[in-house]
Amino acid sequence: MISIVAVAALAILALITQIGVFALQRTYPAQGQTIEVSGATLNIVDIGPRDAAGPPVVMIHGASSNLEVMRQPLGDRLAESHRVILIDRPGHGWSTRARLEDSTPAIQARMIDEALEKLGVGRAILVVHSWAGALGARMALDYPQRVAGLVMLAPVAYPWPGGVGRYNKVVGIPVVGPLLAYTITLPLGLLLTEPGVRGVFRPQLMPQGFVGKTATPLLLRPREFLANARDLVTLKAAVAEQVPRYANIRAPTVVITGENDKTVSTNVHSRPLAAVVPNAKLIVLPDVGHMVQNAAPDLVISELEAMIGNIAYDPAVQAATQRF
Repeated sequence: MISIVAVAALAILALITQIGVFALQRTYPAQGQTIEVSGATLNIVDIGPRDAAGPPVVMIHGASSNLEVMRQPLGDRLAESHRVILIDRPGHGWSTRARLEDSTPAIQARMIDEALEKLGVGRAILVVHSWAGALGARMALDYPQRVAGLVMLAPVAYPWPGGVGRYNKVVGIPVVGPLLAYTITLPLGLLLTEPGVRGVFRPQLMPQGFVGKTATPLLLRPREFLANARDLVTLKAAVAEQVPRYANIRAPTVVITGENDKTVSTNVHSRPLAAVVPNAKLIVLPDVGHMVQNAAPDLVISELEAMIGNIAYDPAVQAATQRF
């Protein structure tokens, strides 16, 4: 009888989850266009003037989120005078990936580089946040001809003490993880998402309506939740593998981070990264947490504009851009 009740409960939760997925996708429909690459279908929002001066700006979000997290505080404003390309990382938002295992910065960098090639984008400035910091660094190393500059916001770059949230490890367990993802994750997550996001913003206050405006609940869909967990669980080993190469990054780099970031430690990640990348500029913001793009959007845009200006007046960079 207990087994029957348990199976029935799981079946009900699975049905609730499927109904929830349908409702979420109606509430937060896909934006932009899709680009097919090897191993993934990427959702891309391409806005702003195509003939704008300077390289396009490519914006890539971190974990547990989607392109709207970059679009709302920065992307729409930048698109007034620049071509801005916002990308849902493989498996996130409205992007999909064929293999859950394609979770590392190296693999996702290859997919994004392929998508930019198909869009006809040559050299671009990458604006990357959190998890995507490791991806931006990897693109600068593996595809230097693509990266005209790096603006890194609270980036993950080094192995850190400890691990990731225990639930991410549990979700990664074969059979158990998918069972949880397709039954309990969505109904439980709807209760926990807003408090969790508030914690990421501290000491800043989460903007009113942030969760809904950024389509954050899409994360609770089973396939995205599993992809996100896999990305997090495999990240530490992935950054350890690429750390010895950071001194080879040649793209102009600005690292902007919050002194009070409790999600991605400034001392573990941003300071060592800025120390080893040639000519990197480090900006540490006092009393600021993890969501740098929301806490200091004017500063981020100012640094980006300065980088674009320097590129425009650098004959060597101009020549490289024209050749590409």
